Formats: sequence, C-alpha cells, structure tokens
Amino acid sequence: VQLQASGGGLVQAGGSLRLSCVVSGIIFSGNTMDWYRQAPGKEREWVATITQMDIPTYADSVKGRFTITRDNAKSSVYLQMNSLKPEDGAVYYCTPRRYNVWGQGTQVTVSS
Repeated sequence: VQLQASGGGLVQAGGSLRLSCVVSGIIFSGNTMDWYRQAPGKEREWVATITQMDIPTYADSVKGRFTITRDNAKSSVYLQMNSLKPEDGAVYYCTPRRYNVWGQGTQVTVSS
C-alpha cells in the first residue's frame, strides 16, 4: 500500500487548504478512508472518515469547517479545510482504515 499526501502549506488563520491523497496497492473503492493529524508533541488525532458508501464523519474540532470527499476513479481522498485555526497546524495523514499503513503526510501550518 502506498499513500501520497499533498496540498499542505502555510496559510493565515481563516484561510483554506485542500489536501489530496493518492492511494495505490489496494482496491480503493472498497475501503473506508481516514484522515488523521499529528501536531508536535501531541498524539496522532483522528480528523475525518469517509466510508465506501461516501458517508462522512468528522471530529468535533473540525465539524462544519472541514469536508472529506473521495474520487474512486482517481483512487484519491481529499480534505477541504476552511476557516483554519492555528490549532489545526499539524502533519496530516490519510490512511485506509483496514490497513496499518501511514505515508509521509503533508504539513499544514496556520499562522495567527
């Protein structure tokens, strides 16, 4: 399984970013996909999930600001992040739920 996350960067508070993750080595359409994040000195934190049936769920901390979507034709999962806050700054990872596989992630930094 290979995971290639991208789209991170530096943004001001209140701004937006769209993260992408291309997945290979699995039957993407048959897998629930998760986004996690990890800030320096903190444990990895679940952010959002999208099921094979396209049903999303969100952590309370991002609900109403983040949107998870998927494109099975492109074996990709996305995370649209709006109204970003400094506390959203972290390395963001995508992962297929049934596999214990983590890519390199993508760094998101939010300046106040």
